[in-house]
This record gives sequence, structure tokens and C-alpha cells, in this order.
Amino acid sequence: MVLNLLTESQISNHLQKISNWILKDKVIFKSFKFDNYPLCIKFVNQIAIISEEINHHPEIIINWGKVELKIYTHDLNGLTEKDFILAEKIDKLETSII
Repeated sequence: MVLNLLTESQISNHLQKISNWILKDKVIFKSFKFDNYPLCIKFVNQIAIISEEINHHPEIIINWGKVELKIYTHDLNGLTEKDFILAEKIDKLETSII
């Protein structure tokens, strides 16, 4: 897959397809809340599997009851199609963990 940086218009369109992700400085962020730490770890482990499958990895911060993600294409220092593919997969994953 050839990766190209998305235009502002393309980013805006993609943001409408994902739930509660926030755009800031060429990066998309989302915070996920869970009832306990083991659920956070389970969620992150599932993200790891998806990330390996598509060879695209988010930055992850794990706290008690909360997982924060930051996604962007490091090589290009901005957002590409792959970032939104990963965000969509993670959104679907969230509902299966809870």
C-alpha cells in the first residue's frame, strides 16, 4: 500500500466515520474507559494483534481504567488512510471488550 498524506478535506471525511476521535496537530487521539485494569490490558493486547496484522502501531498509554491512543503515520509525520483503518478496527474492538 502506497501511503500518501491526507488532505484536510479527506481527514474531515474520515473523522465522520470514526467515533469520538479528536484531531490535534496531524494526529488522532482517543481515550477509552474501562471498569478495571485487566480490561485495559485485554483491550491493549487485542490492539497489538490488529496492529501487527496491518503493520501499523499506535502510541498507547495505559492507566487504571483508561487507555489513551494516539495514531498517525510516523514515517510521514501526518495522517494517512492507514491511520483511519486502524482507528475503525479499534472502535469495533472496543465494543467486543466491554
